[in-house]
Amino acid sequence: MRNFAKISIAGLVASLVLAGCGSDDPDTGTDDANGNGNGGEQTSEVKVGLAYDVGGRGDQSFNDAAAAGLDQAIEEYGIDSQESTAADGEPESAREERQIQMAVAGFNPVNGVGFAYAPAVAKVAPQFPETQFGLIDSTDATGDNIANLVFPEHEGSFLVGAAAALKSETGNIGFVGGVNVPLIGKFEAGYRAGAEAVNPDIEIQSTYLTQPPDFSGFGDPAKGRTAAEGMFDGGADIVYHAAGGSGLGVFEAAQAAGGLGIGVDSDQYNTVPEELQDVVMTSMLKKVDVAVFDYIKSFVDGEPLSGEVVFGLEEGGVDYSTTGGAVDDISGELDDYKQQIIDGEIEVPSSM
Repeated sequence: MRNFAKISIAGLVASLVLAGCGSDDPDTGTDDANGNGNGGEQTSEVKVGLAYDVGGRGDQSFNDAAAAGLDQAIEEYGIDSQESTAADGEPESAREERQIQMAVAGFNPVNGVGFAYAPAVAKVAPQFPETQFGLIDSTDATGDNIANLVFPEHEGSFLVGAAAALKSETGNIGFVGGVNVPLIGKFEAGYRAGAEAVNPDIEIQSTYLTQPPDFSGFGDPAKGRTAAEGMFDGGADIVYHAAGGSGLGVFEAAQAAGGLGIGVDSDQYNTVPEELQDVVMTSMLKKVDVAVFDYIKSFVDGEPLSGEVVFGLEEGGVDYSTTGGAVDDISGELDDYKQQIIDGEIEVPSSM
């Protein structure tokens, strides 16, 4: 793999003219130069680059939420866009290359979807001071031309943890994390705190599918199913996942065991296959779509966001879903917890 940090910009421009920015590249994932998303008329001068993490558009979770924000901006503002997806096991230089390609092609802002893009943004952003970079889920890369779009995932996870404890009939619940990194630890910390606020004696099983630098835990439903099966076999009746595309396996395991699953990021009742909807008790909503749309809107409005921008409970950035009606009977209690967190009466831990 070539290291694009060492390639001259002139040479890169020439290669892009010959190859086309929207071509497929097995080393850097799949690129999709959308134009106006569906080939419609571009009505805004804003050109947005969106670099997805592993799984990309169609993961029914984190990346799809980002895609929804982009789609809304395309529909409302007629922006131009280009999308690209990280490949399993790719080197760090590929993430850098992906963002350099977009910046050279004139996309501004360029967005990295997920904390795994932080090292790439830290290297690439200083090379393109006139280009703005949006980084979702991380403050590890900062600068005058970087906006850090972050969420208090632990607060939303507190609410679904409380829901799990209120609904559990066995007093035993589970958590499946995709990759053992501090960000996913925030989900577990909040989930545990919420469950223990309801039932201090509740048993909580926990596992992570992979360890960094292996990020395949976000895109391996078979691993998700195996992990959740072990928890259901161990007495759990509800399992929460923060594992991206691997979460589909968690829901499959819940169905086979007669248990329930809790989704993440998107309202997964609406994204899983219809035959699995009955096992989706709720989802911890992390409204990446809101963050992506608001960030793009700031460019359309001529006032680009920069620095750390937090999308919390009060801003509607995190929440719990009610689709399917499984938590209707406890929504009052959950909303009470939500207000206590907003008012500062409950301080949710952000780490284990």
